Amino acid sequence: MKILFPKLYIYIAALLNREEGQDLVEYALVVALIAFGAVISMKGLSTEIKTAFSAISSDLASSL
Repeated sequence: MKILFPKLYIYIAALLNREEGQDLVEYALVVALIAFGAVISMKGLSTEIKTAFSAISSDLASSL
């Protein structure tokens, strides 16, 4: 079978074999995972932080 566009075929084959962009994708996935974990942990801690600040506020108000 004769290839009609040999330069185009070689170019596409070279693009498919390159691995340069894989590092960027891996780093982006790691950053997204860290961000997701941070958001989930902040949602879990927000009620505890709110309770602590409310207790501090009420203690300060009662001491005045």
